[in-house]
Amino acid sequence: MKLNPRALGFSVGLIWGIAILFITLASLWTARAYGKYFLYTIASIYPGYDITTGGALLGLCYGFADGFVFGWLTAVLYNFFVKDKE
Repeated sequence: MKLNPRALGFSVGLIWGIAILFITLASLWTARAYGKYFLYTIASIYPGYDITTGGALLGLCYGFADGFVFGWLTAVLYNFFVKDKE
């Protein structure tokens, strides 16, 4: 069975981007208490990201792009190494 790289990339990108968006917003709603160390790590990886509403949207974009590349690469490598029995 082969994986569709574009579909897996889109799925992983969407999940990762939305996760960063929701964690950032949850941190804002709880006075920066929820997930703050995780978000500080994200801020050190993604340039321009911070724990604000604008940062949440930027994190959504960065997360989607990062997740898309990871999912696409995972599917491509899987398809390269798997042997179909057809």
